[in-house]
Amino acid sequence: MKKKRHITLYIAVAMVLGGVVGYACHEAFPDPRTAREISGYISIFSDVFLRLIKMIIAPLVFSTLVVGIAHMGDAGAVGRVGVKALGWFIVASFTSLTLGLIMATLLHPGLNIGLPLPDVGTATNLKTSAFTLKDFIAHLVPRSVAEAMADNEILQIVVFSIFFGTALAALGETGRKLTDMIDCLARVMLKITAAVMWMAPAAVFAAIASTVTTQGLAILLTFAKFMGGFYLSLLVLWCLLVAAGFVFIGKRVFTLVKLIREPFLLSFSTASSEAAYPKLLDALDRFGVSRKISSFVLPMGYSFNLDGTMMYCTFAVLFIAQAYGIHMPLGTQITMLLLLMLTSKGMAGVPRASLVVIAATLNQYGIPEAGLLLIMGVDQFLDMGRSATNAVGNSIAAAAVAKWEGQLSGESEPDETVATVVTDGRVATIGREAARG
Repeated sequence: MKKKRHITLYIAVAMVLGGVVGYACHEAFPDPRTAREISGYISIFSDVFLRLIKMIIAPLVFSTLVVGIAHMGDAGAVGRVGVKALGWFIVASFTSLTLGLIMATLLHPGLNIGLPLPDVGTATNLKTSAFTLKDFIAHLVPRSVAEAMADNEILQIVVFSIFFGTALAALGETGRKLTDMIDCLARVMLKITAAVMWMAPAAVFAAIASTVTTQGLAILLTFAKFMGGFYLSLLVLWCLLVAAGFVFIGKRVFTLVKLIREPFLLSFSTASSEAAYPKLLDALDRFGVSRKISSFVLPMGYSFNLDGTMMYCTFAVLFIAQAYGIHMPLGTQITMLLLLMLTSKGMAGVPRASLVVIAATLNQYGIPEAGLLLIMGVDQFLDMGRSATNAVGNSIAAAAVAKWEGQLSGESEPDETVATVVTDGRVATIGREAARG
């Protein structure tokens, strides 16, 4: 547990130092071209870290999910967990979208912004035509599992792993040797993960410093009203998520919040939900969530439960509409919310997904797509909050589903045992899950 506190402190310190160094570089090199060049060199550490994360995500998701499903024992259990998880995701998505509408209506972030509006005909170069529900449904099933893993298509990996794990469970004792081999693969990936995560503070420092070097801190003042309103909305959403967790898992939700502070900081500072995935598994292990649940619910959540991103979609659309003086009646807002409930599920695997979804929605309701140029300059800072919120929402969802399934260990189970196992590569933890299965 001591190491966990240390690395969390290192990440927090790295965020502050990154801001200081980035500001110094921005002031010392005011020329945008020079600043971008320096930023590129600084970002090497964060780029390498994120590539390492992408390197381990596919085998980590596959191995932990297959072993978890194999230990569930039957397809009925997999279906039951999947339905409960999807039910949670739908309610959370609706709540997030609705909150974005309410907060943007109350705060009016787009009124009197004091900035020149982009010309209505200005192009944003976002491929909204390729973003359809039809394409998303077809995209669910991989043409090749090798291609899905090479491209880190998490949803496709989840689909293949469900088929693989269910078939493996149906084999019973015949498939035991293969299950043990994949179990060993999971242990190896967790060992690699533990090593990679010690690069996190350097990656956090580089990510913050690189962003501030090019953008500076003045841009935060320019968009203070919009960003302040958005982060206030995120704070309200965090409270709602914790309240929902309290309803289902009681006071232990506050313990969970403490345990996920490291992946929260990591996803916030790197603006990447993927970066937090291994640490979320780790935190849920220590909280007592069965690996067979967390390894199934988390990957699904990364495709269907992007709470922060969902709220941003409605908040940003209303912001742009307000900036251009376009009134959206309540009926139109409700229609937009229902449309986003469907189309936003195609975010997984789409580059700059939230901007693409917003652009497609703007086109649908006659709002100038050029309005996206207003927020593109601060999108990196907003993405930090969105990514961190996604991590919070998915961890609480996994804990709630585990509680429903009776796969959440009681408080009587000592956390130290689990923490020691995690430090040693989580071998005993995985073995305990096998015993439960």
